[in-house]
Amino acid sequence: MGALLNAMMPSSGGLPDDVRSLLKRLKRYLRRDQLHRIRRAYEVGAAAHEGQTRKSGEPYITHPVAVAHILAEIGLDGEAIVAAILHDTLEDTPLSREEIESEFGRDVVELVDGVTKLDKVNFRDRQEATAESFRKMVMAMARDLRVILIKLADRLHNMRTLGSMAPESRRRIARETLEIYAPIAQRLGMNRFKAELQDLGFSALYPMRHRVIAEHIRQLQGNRKQAIERIEEAVSRRLKQEGIRHRVVSRVKSPYSIYQKMLKDRKPLSQVMDVYGVRVITDTSMHCYQALGAVHGLYKPVDGRFRDFVAIPKANGYQSLHTVLIGPFDAPIEIQIRTEDMNVVAERGVAAHWSYKTNGTGSNAQNRARDWLSGLVEAQARTGSSIEFVENVKVDLFPDEVYVFTPRGDILSLPRGATALDFAYAVHTSVGDHAVTARVDRKLAALRRRLDNGQTVEIVTAPSAQPHPGWLEFVATSRARTAIRNHLKRLQHEDAVELGHRMLDRALSARGGSIELVPGPRLEQYLADLRFKRLEDLLSDIALGNRVAEQVAAQLLSDAPPAEDAVAHPVAVGERILITGRERGVVSFGQCCHPVPGDDIIGYLSAGKGVVVHQTVCRNMPEYRKAPERLVAIAWDRHVEGDFRVQLRIVVMNKPGVLAGVAAAIAAAGSNIAHVEYTERDLEAAVLLFTIEVRDRRHLAAVIRSVRHTEVVHSVQRAIG
Repeated sequence: MGALLNAMMPSSGGLPDDVRSLLKRLKRYLRRDQLHRIRRAYEVGAAAHEGQTRKSGEPYITHPVAVAHILAEIGLDGEAIVAAILHDTLEDTPLSREEIESEFGRDVVELVDGVTKLDKVNFRDRQEATAESFRKMVMAMARDLRVILIKLADRLHNMRTLGSMAPESRRRIARETLEIYAPIAQRLGMNRFKAELQDLGFSALYPMRHRVIAEHIRQLQGNRKQAIERIEEAVSRRLKQEGIRHRVVSRVKSPYSIYQKMLKDRKPLSQVMDVYGVRVITDTSMHCYQALGAVHGLYKPVDGRFRDFVAIPKANGYQSLHTVLIGPFDAPIEIQIRTEDMNVVAERGVAAHWSYKTNGTGSNAQNRARDWLSGLVEAQARTGSSIEFVENVKVDLFPDEVYVFTPRGDILSLPRGATALDFAYAVHTSVGDHAVTARVDRKLAALRRRLDNGQTVEIVTAPSAQPHPGWLEFVATSRARTAIRNHLKRLQHEDAVELGHRMLDRALSARGGSIELVPGPRLEQYLADLRFKRLEDLLSDIALGNRVAEQVAAQLLSDAPPAEDAVAHPVAVGERILITGRERGVVSFGQCCHPVPGDDIIGYLSAGKGVVVHQTVCRNMPEYRKAPERLVAIAWDRHVEGDFRVQLRIVVMNKPGVLAGVAAAIAAAGSNIAHVEYTERDLEAAVLLFTIEVRDRRHLAAVIRSVRHTEVVHSVQRAIG
């Protein structure tokens, strides 16, 4: 096991108070041999962290012991407690993975590794390092849910002791807690963790707002203490009369939840009335509904504020009946009704009734969490950037859900604001990819239609349909967003390969060769030198403007190694590449001159963008011709598809209704208006710059004729950069 662990034997003397307290709590539910392992973990951890202190000046080992305390409070198993005590050793001490595994076993070292950040890897910035560490943690979570429980406990104790950090660090950690860790706790049903993380994060990020709201709550509690006591007594008395076993607990909402309500309802603090809540805990589900009827008979319910999460649990397994009543003093009171088991799940989520080796037969909360995590793993496998993955996870961590039905009657949970297209991708990726329209409650609806609770949704598909870039503007779930992006990336790659092939073929042909005449070993060596796995990768790189086709052709037809400064040979004008406008992501159109089909054009290779098409009369062409190796001889194909943007400079009379008249003339010619602005204006005349969409030069001419016939127009001409 090595000298390091041997040197970590405990010195004589008693254990610190916090460790004795931890062992005392664990003694209630762990065996003696497990307690011995936890004590040994403390000895190893204390020795490994010897000499290290926290920002507060305390010995560092107090932090992992506090994390273990938090996990002991929710009854986590012995292996997780050991891992909690050792969770920072791989990151901050000389202790190795092999030494931990030798002493405590493979499961413990996997847990420790799962919560260890990737700080020792070189990243461009803190954001990338944090994102990649989070991606690593998600993968570990999918293997063992205890990873996230340890991480949440670690974050909770760090938030409790955040005061010793520098102000900028406090704000960064608080924002990350509110955006990532509190929503994860909620998604896992761990409401006790979520509530404390939110309030601590809110207090650190907005200390003044937190202080004002907390003081307001204290004043309300003092003023209405008797009213709350009256409500508790009245509810309890009525339930007793109905013969329902129960206990009643009153609560005051946290400053953070009140702050969120202020933002959502756009109300000042003085107008937020429902700050009180009463929780009724019964023994059976049937008694929950009976209790609901009893309290509705006691106080008047608020219309539209009843939610049944017993029959339809939330995605995190949460079950409860929610209703809002008008109590004494006309103040709204939120009532939650649930069983004892539901209450345990609501407080602890995946940690309730913990049994980590379930082989798929664990609690509903745990199984739901595993389903969610498997979805995240599937998403991360399709996402190239770790930062993009974190943003997708944020999108998926909505606090509210809508519940909709498939035509077969199955229930799907989606985040608030989800659309019919999100529903399609939730059913299956192929359903989303080929979606055309939807039927919501048997009525035709657009794919962008937002869904409400209880609706039945059916997706109409077609084999020829495929994702559109515009879909990214309205989908709400990370699953849909990732699937759409991947499909578009795949199409872009296919188009890039095709265009790159044409560009390289043309360059080789100009030198009297072809790709078929390049010897196989020569081509393989060339790809290896450039670290390309396949010829397709090279062709894509050419189309995206990262490599010049003429240089590649020169190098392939000679024995010279690949070089960026190879001499370029201008391409003959007659050897043009034909474009159709369908080349997604690899052909774009210059915003300076707005070329349309029928114009004389030339391409310019821009690194990362591919071929940017310009008119040959574009004002920027003299500058582009200084780099002839980047010019691409192109022309329009016979069959061109799509609409192309062009600008019109229109001089009009300066009087009311002019803009509407010109817009009507453009629409009458079958063109869409993308943008319009006034560029000049005086008492007599005004100059309007319209950006419109046309099919080709003939269509553009028709639009110009239509505009010229408008009485208020003095002149109209195409604006060319």
